[in-house]
Parts: sequence; structure tokens; C-alpha cells
Amino acid sequence: MRRPASRLVLLCLVCGFCSLLYAITHRGSRSTEAQEPAAASSALWRGIGRDQRHRYNPPEKHELDLDPMHLAVVACGDRLEETITMLKSALLFSIKPLKFHIFAEDQLHSDFSTRLNSWRFSEKFEYTLYPITFPSDNAAEWRKLFKPCASQRLFLPLILKDVDSLLYVDTDILFLRPVDDIWSFLNEFNSTQIAAMAPEHEEPRIGWYNRFSRHPYYGKTGINSGVMLMNMTRIRKKHFKNDMTTVHLHWGEMLMPLLKKYKLNITWGDQDLLNIIFSHNPESLYVFPCQWNYRPDHCIYGSNCNGAEDGIFILHGNRGVYHDNKQPAFRAVYEALHNFSFGDDISQSLLRPLELELQKTEHTYCGRIHKLFTKQLIKSIDDYYTRQSNETHSWNKGWW
Repeated sequence: MRRPASRLVLLCLVCGFCSLLYAITHRGSRSTEAQEPAAASSALWRGIGRDQRHRYNPPEKHELDLDPMHLAVVACGDRLEETITMLKSALLFSIKPLKFHIFAEDQLHSDFSTRLNSWRFSEKFEYTLYPITFPSDNAAEWRKLFKPCASQRLFLPLILKDVDSLLYVDTDILFLRPVDDIWSFLNEFNSTQIAAMAPEHEEPRIGWYNRFSRHPYYGKTGINSGVMLMNMTRIRKKHFKNDMTTVHLHWGEMLMPLLKKYKLNITWGDQDLLNIIFSHNPESLYVFPCQWNYRPDHCIYGSNCNGAEDGIFILHGNRGVYHDNKQPAFRAVYEALHNFSFGDDISQSLLRPLELELQKTEHTYCGRIHKLFTKQLIKSIDDYYTRQSNETHSWNKGWW
């Protein structure tokens, strides 16, 4: 009887030791979980560098299983760097994976592939390169409309036939919030709305369309097409009212007749055509606020985008302001994102240099409100690390 008793005592000792080890480890894990979120957040605001929590990391696997968001851009001439910077800003904070549809001149395809293939986290995005193509009967006329290649965007619903919804942006767009935020507007469309854009101006006294336009335009001040969210399935199905015939026309049937009628009266090319289309079909447009397409016009003569008091969500550096000295606040944001590399400390390598440069722009109207340029960016950084911290804690809990 002694041998079984000794074995029982030994077994009890082993079980007790394992229980004690588990309790100590679990207590330490719970203590870390309670302390790390606050530590990560406070470290971000202090600008402490070199902490792995501050580096860009691709999303977790469960995020990559979500349906991708489709983003299209048209790049010609010297717009390679500008487009790459835009795509970088789109990837930086977005949660769901992205599918890029890049329409570019043939000589740019190799450079795009080289740059995008060098980004390590290819599981977060995929891309397809397309040539610049217009209907063969009128290709030359479409190419010379406004800037080279710009009118390509009008044909996206006809080219990307398998894409249900799409966000089109100009090359000079910078995302200061996740793409997911503007993508969510698709869920707010009512049954008649097929696209979303922002007004061209908030202040009619400085508006272009209401003062100079020689053609119909949407609303009081027109719309800007630099950021255009589309339900392309609805666009392809819709019959559009127009001022050319009493018959309602499909999208593809309408474009060339519109160009022929108004080509001597349009200044801004394809954007003018979109204004004409939605002036006759106002029920089809969802209008989002100016902070989703914030341009120099919103601050050049004083702040006139009320929604931007909560910060700028999408920056639009039209008229080449990223590359000259006319609007140094806009250029500072572009340079900060252009110089940032994935893997760098976001606070040290992006936010802090940007804040320092913006302080140098206070002699301009836009520079005087430079905190609006970083307000949403700071929130995006904070949200990003909160997600990273929560995912780490979830993984640790699952492990134990």
C-alpha cells in the first residue's frame, strides 16, 4: 500500500505546481492587458519612437477575408510619384483590403509594378494596370478633353464591368482617414442614388460654376469630381434624363452626344459633363461634405468649409499645389506622406515632421488653420494602434 500512496502524493504535488504556474502566468498576462492600451496611447502622443507598436504592420488575417474596396486612378505624364503617394496614403490606415485599378500610359506600367511590388505586405492589396482606352470612333477627341487621360474616368463603369462599386480619385488625393470611412457612404445611398461627390464650393461668392459656367451644373455651386464614389451596377442599369432627347439614355449612350453639344462651352472637361448629367438627374447624386474633398479653395481666402472644423478627411491638392510654393500647408502634407516608408515609426517619421513643417506655414490663410490638417490624421494613428493593441490582446487570450 505504501507505493500507491507515494505515487498519489507525487501526483498531487505535480498538479499543485502546474496550477500555481498557471495562476502566476495568467495574472501577469491580465496585468499586461490592463496596462498596455493606456501605455500605447500615451506613448503615441509623447512621440516616443522605436517601439514596435508604433510601426506599420499589415492587418490580421480575419481582416483580409473581407470583401475588398475598389479604388481607381488615372495617371499620365509625370504623375507617377503623386499616384504612388496617394496609394500609400490609402493603404496606411485602411482596414479592409484594397483592390487598385490603375489606368496609366504604357510607359508608366513598369515603374508602377516595380514600386508596388516592393511593398512587403502584398496580402493587404492587389492591383491591376490598364492601358488608357477610349471608344475608337472618338478616341482623339476624348484624349484632348481638358488634361490628357482625365476623361478616362467617364468610361470606368463600361470598362470595369465586373466591379459593383468603385471609389475614383484623382492622383493628387491624400487620405488622412481610412478609405473604409468614405466607402461606408455606399450604405447611405437611397434607392435612387448612384454616385457621391462633394460640392465644388461652399461659398457661392467665390464659386466658379455659379459665376462663369455656360452649361447646366448641379445644385448651387456645382460638384467636384476629384473624389467620386460610384455604385457602378446602378450606373450601368440607369436610364438618364437629358436635354438632348426626350428618351432616357444609358450611360454609354449619353456621353458622346453630351460632348458634341457642349464641347465649346465646357472648361473643366469631364467634370463639366458630370455636372451636366447630374443637373438633369439630381435625385441620383449623394452629396458628401467638403472635408471629404478639401481643396485650397476651402482656405485660400479664409476658412469656408464648416465640416472641416472636425478635421480634414481627404486632402485634394489640385492646381499642382503639392509641387509649388503657393500653398505650403498642402505641400507639407504631401511631402510628409511621400517621404514616409512602410515600416517606419508613424509618429516619429510622419506626424512629428509634418507638425513642424506646418508651423512654418502660418503666414498663409491655409497655414493659420494647420491643425485641421492633422486633426484626423492623429485620430487615424490612434485608431490604428488601438486596433493593433486589441488584436494582440485577442491573440494572447486565445493562446492561453
